[in-house]
Amino acid sequence: MIDLPLDHVRTLLVAVDAGTFEAAARLLHVTPSAVSQRIKALEQRTGRVLLVRSKPLRPTESGVAVVRFARQLAWLEDDARAELGLTGSESPGGAPSQTLSIAVNSDSLSTWFPEVTARFGPESGACFDLHREDQDYTDELLRAGLVMAAVSSSPKPVQGCEVRPLGRMRYRAVGTREFVARWLPEGTSAAALSAAPVVIFNRKDDLQDGFLRRLGGTGSGPRHYVPATDAFLYAIESGLGWGLIPDVQAAQFGQVELVELAPERPVDVPLYWQQWKLAPPLLTEVGEAAAEVAARRLG
Repeated sequence: MIDLPLDHVRTLLVAVDAGTFEAAARLLHVTPSAVSQRIKALEQRTGRVLLVRSKPLRPTESGVAVVRFARQLAWLEDDARAELGLTGSESPGGAPSQTLSIAVNSDSLSTWFPEVTARFGPESGACFDLHREDQDYTDELLRAGLVMAAVSSSPKPVQGCEVRPLGRMRYRAVGTREFVARWLPEGTSAAALSAAPVVIFNRKDDLQDGFLRRLGGTGSGPRHYVPATDAFLYAIESGLGWGLIPDVQAAQFGQVELVELAPERPVDVPLYWQQWKLAPPLLTEVGEAAAEVAARRLG
């Protein structure tokens, strides 16, 4: 059985989280050369390449397994210290501090998910490390071992994880009255909407294009990429283009009356909570809180 030196395993985890050898070296109080040598020694011991030397550094498929082990080892150590009453990093409330890395899609992060984190005050010891990513890609961060849990659009559990439904986020295609009068004077049709300017969150965002495909449209007019939730809504409200916004966001941030372009065609995006099967109790509590809040705020 291959023995994995724990300091080398921890070094790999820090390197992946930090993104570069230099940043990892600063966190570990060693030289970048020492970080590189530890990881190289770990690769020689396992007989596999564990890290892609890119910027940022990223684990290979084999490296993911070691990173996941390192992250699980870290919280097991924290849990053991807490039970033994050993001194260590503590929250202002006196509870041992525990970092929970979670991937959350932008629309959830700007609407209902803050209500989840707000339930875990200083006394809980929870330190949230939230990663913003499109809901179609959050499970990739989970698969790569970069996070312990994720709000995902995939019902298929990542290996080593369990999944539970959260509900659905309903999106509606909208535009200002002036925009509709100019670009859709005869009503919403696939051809007219395909020619109209559209606002898209980022290049991973397929909501608008998917909506057009379901209408029978092909391509789109001028495309505006606005990768910030409040700025995205403002762009639509200012008449820059049409776009899809979730009901919960419209109720929370909308300042201008928007016209729904196809009331009979809302877009429902199911959301799921995925987390490690072997998870710290605090992460499980966060998952339960997420399920409760989502059941109330989502459809």
